[in-house]
Amino acid sequence: TFFFFFKICKIWQIHDEIVNFAQQNINAMKVNPQERAERARQYFLEGYNCAQAVFLTYQDFTPLDHTTVATIAAPFGGGMGRLREVCGTVSGMLMVASYLRPNSQPNDAPNKKACYQTVQSLAEAFRRENGSIVCRELLGLTVQKEDPTPSPRTEEYYRRRPCAEYVAIAARIVGEKINEMEEE
Repeated sequence: TFFFFFKICKIWQIHDEIVNFAQQNINAMKVNPQERAERARQYFLEGYNCAQAVFLTYQDFTPLDHTTVATIAAPFGGGMGRLREVCGTVSGMLMVASYLRPNSQPNDAPNKKACYQTVQSLAEAFRRENGSIVCRELLGLTVQKEDPTPSPRTEEYYRRRPCAEYVAIAARIVGEKINEMEEE
């Protein structure tokens, strides 16, 4: 319990730092969505899962290091641990959204609304382009969940799965959203 208490205290300690970091970066950055899309695709092709690839692509919008970002996003790959629910690319987009529109205070209704609007906007943009935000639907799978063992990343894996493209699309959508927010 001490470890848990220590972690909670650490989280509260950096709360203001995170909010200030995000607000300063959003107001000062314009991104190239196509470059970000290719960076995300490359992360995926290196072996990171879909959620990791998207979140790592926008690590510079967080005060977090590479390892922390990859660790936070890891369980969301494969539609949340290969449950094939919400696509990991969408989860990765929403992790970035938590830094674009920080909402850490339970009673801050305006920030909560702004956060949810950003979430819905990103998810809807992905759904418009791809027809769904659900992993199993995007992959044409009929199973509700798969064995938790990740598939080996082989040439055949990349040939039969459109995930690298979904990763790139998600990263591009986030970049477009950041540029749109900068113009506000």
